[in-house]
Amino acid sequence: MKRNLLSVASLLFGTLFLFMGNGLQGILLPVRGNLEGYATTTLGLLGTSWAAGFVIGCLVAPKLVRRVGHVRAFSGFIAIIAIIALVSGIIIHPVWWVLLRAVTGFATAGTSMIIESWLNERATNESRGAIFSLYIAITLFGVVAGQMMIPLEDVRTPVLFMVCGIFYCIAMLPTTLSTAASPQPLKAVKLDLPALYRNSPVSCLGILLVGIANGAYGTLGAVFGAGSGLSDTSIAIMMSSTIFAGAVMQLPAGRLSDRIDRRYVLAAMSAIAAFAGLLIAILQPSSPAFIISLVVLYGAVANTLYPIAVAHANDFASAEDFVKVSGGLLLLYGIGTIIGPTIGGPVMSMINPHALFLVTAIAHVLITAYAIIRSRMRAAVPAGDRDAFTTIPTATSQTLTPESMSLADRGTGKTPETGDPALKYS
Repeated sequence: MKRNLLSVASLLFGTLFLFMGNGLQGILLPVRGNLEGYATTTLGLLGTSWAAGFVIGCLVAPKLVRRVGHVRAFSGFIAIIAIIALVSGIIIHPVWWVLLRAVTGFATAGTSMIIESWLNERATNESRGAIFSLYIAITLFGVVAGQMMIPLEDVRTPVLFMVCGIFYCIAMLPTTLSTAASPQPLKAVKLDLPALYRNSPVSCLGILLVGIANGAYGTLGAVFGAGSGLSDTSIAIMMSSTIFAGAVMQLPAGRLSDRIDRRYVLAAMSAIAAFAGLLIAILQPSSPAFIISLVVLYGAVANTLYPIAVAHANDFASAEDFVKVSGGLLLLYGIGTIIGPTIGGPVMSMINPHALFLVTAIAHVLITAYAIIRSRMRAAVPAGDRDAFTTIPTATSQTLTPESMSLADRGTGKTPETGDPALKYS
C-alpha cells in the first residue's frame, strides 16, 4: 500500500496545485467581475461557458491525448489554463472572459482525465480505494485553499491572476519531469440518455437538477455574497464552509441511504436544501453570520445528493456497467451545470441576489417530488443487494471526469442480477 501511494505522490502534489489554481480562479473571476459592474447574467455565463467547455472536453479530449500522448497533452492543457489565467488579469472584458472560460473548462477536463487515468493505472485492487479517497481529499483541500487566498490581496489588481498562473505552472512540473511510463490511452465517453433513464429515472432527472442547482450556486455564490454585502473574507469563508459541510455530511447521509430506500433519503435531503434556499430567498438576510449559517446548512445537504443519486443508479446496474452508468451521469450533471448559471444570472438580475436560492429551491423541490413519485412506482433494491455508497464530493464533481469512475473502488462484493437483464430497467 505504501509503495503504491509513493508511486503517485508527485502526481498528487501536482494535483494539489492544479486545484488550488482552479479554486482561486473560480471565485476570483465573479468577484472581480462584480466589482467591474458586470451584469449578473454575464457572470452566470462564466459558469455556463466553463461547464460547456468541460463537457465537450470529456467527449473530445481522449482523442487528443491518444494522438499526442499523456505528457505532451497534459503540459499543453495546463499551459493553456495558465496563459488564460494571466490573460484574464490583463484583459478585463466580459466577452473575452466568457470565451476564455470555455477554453479553460475544456483544458481542465483534459488535465483531470489524464490525472485520473494515471492514478487508476498505478492503483491496485488493494490500494484503489485509498488512492481515490486521497485524491478526493487533495482536490477538496486545493479548492478551499485557493478560495481562501481571495482576502490576501486586492482583487482589483492582477496579482491573484498571476498567483493562479504560478499554481498551474507548479502543477505541470511533477508530470513533465517524471520518468514513469504513460498510462493506457483514454477511452472515449459515450452518453446514452435513453439507457440512463431506463436504468434509473430518479438518478437521471435528479442529477440533471442537482447540476442545475449546484452549477448556479457554484458560479454565482460569490456574486450573491457580494450583493448581500459580505466582505471578500466572508465570501471566501462562505464558499469554503459549504464545501466542508458537504464533505462531512456525505458519509452519514450515504450510510443512511445504504439502510433505507435511497429515494427517501434523496427526497429528504432535497427538501431540506429547498427549505434553506427558500429561507434565504424570502428572509433576504444581511447579517454575515446568519447568511453563512443558512448557506452552510444548504451546502451540507445539497452536496450529498449527487453521490446518493449515483449509488441509486448503480443499484439497478450490473457490476460491469458501473463505470458506464456513473460516467454518463457525470456528463449529465455537467449539462445541468451549463443550465444552472444560465437561469440563475437573469433571475438574480430581475429580482435580487437572494433569488439565486429561489432557483436552487425549485430544482430541489422537483427532485423531492419526483423521488417520492418514483418510489411508489418501483420497488427499492433490497439492502443486501445494493452497491455500497461511495463518497464523491460534489464540490469537485465539476472537475471529476468519467475516468474517475474507473478509479473509485467498486469492490463491494455485489454480483450482477440474474435473469433477463431487461428486467432491471422495468
